Formats: sequence, structure tokens, C-alpha cells
Amino acid sequence: MFLSIKKIPKTNWSSENPFNFKPKFSTFFFLCFGLTLFGLGEGLLIISLKGASPWSVLAQGISLNVDYSIGIITLIISIVVLILWIPLRQKPGMGTIFNALIIAGMIDLCINFVPSPESYISQIILAIVAVLTVGLGGGIYLVANLGPGARDGLMIGLQQKTNLPIAAVRAFIEISVVSAGWYLGGTVGVGTLMFAFGIGPAVALGLFLVDKIFN
Repeated sequence: MFLSIKKIPKTNWSSENPFNFKPKFSTFFFLCFGLTLFGLGEGLLIISLKGASPWSVLAQGISLNVDYSIGIITLIISIVVLILWIPLRQKPGMGTIFNALIIAGMIDLCINFVPSPESYISQIILAIVAVLTVGLGGGIYLVANLGPGARDGLMIGLQQKTNLPIAAVRAFIEISVVSAGWYLGGTVGVGTLMFAFGIGPAVALGLFLVDKIFN
């Protein structure tokens, strides 16, 4: 059962070392493909008009209480999360860098070129598709093993420390983050809750499908 997955699967195209800046073409391709899907899902969630991701809610909530913009707060949060990698013994790689670049680019493309649905039902369906797309993309790029993004590295590190299923660890992180953001005044929508409660199982499903289909 995919909800019980505790480790990132290894495939014949996974990098042996996350700190690998000269991966084979297939590894690099799946890294970029996974991150493209991840960014697409994040962008679709925004244009669904059903709420931003939990980390964006946290950044918004903090910005309402201090004299900094959401962008600066987001950067500070990323730095803090990366610092938390140290006791968790996580290592950055080229995937950590490409994570920020590709996902940001895909979000901008979605916002600029994909129209928001007009009906409520269509918006809900798009939000569900967005969460599943993020999960699949996350599964693909994590299996490439070229270094996770800040949030995914935190998830992997906590999973290794607790030995809990990846779905449970990710759900705990996202629910904690959105709760803190909401408490601080951030805006929470239906899509935000879908992401918070659904991203853990979605990532686990993505890892399961990658292991079965792309191996």
C-alpha cells in the first residue's frame, strides 16, 4: 500500500550520490520533468482560486505581523528550513537549486497563460488535479536523488529520524505550517486544506507509481 512507503525508491536512473553535478542524461531528464510537474501543480492550485499552499499561508501570516513583504518572508522561511537540514543530516544538490528555478518558472507560466475556471465545481476539480500533479512531480524528482528542495529535504530528514511513513510525515508538516499561518492571520481556502491534508498521500502515491512504472 502506497501510504505505508517509508523510503524513496531507487531506480536504474537514480543518482547514487545526491551531491552529483554531472548526472547521466536520464537522471537529469527525470529531475527536470518531475520539477516541471511539481511547479505546474503549484501554479494550477493558485489559478484554481481555492487558496494558496500552506507555506504561502505561513509567509502571508508572518508578513502581517512584521514589516517585511511575503517574498522576503518566503526567502527567510526557506533559509530557516535549510538550517534545519543540519541536525537531520540532509545534503543539498543540483536538485535543490533547480527546484527553486523550475518551480518558480512554471508557477509564473501558469499564472500568465492558464485561465482560471469560472464555475465552483471546475475550480475544485482543478485544485484536486493540482495536488495530485504536485505529488506525482515530487515523486519523480525525489527518485532522481539529485538533492531535494527545502521542504522535501525536511520531510525526508524527519522521516529518517522517526521512521514514520512519508505520507504521515508530510501531512504533519503541511498541517502544522498551515495551522501556524492561519493563527497568524494568513488566508486559508478549500484548496489550501486540500493541499495540507492531501499532499502527503499524493507524494506517497507519486513515489509508488514511479517505482512501478518508471523503474
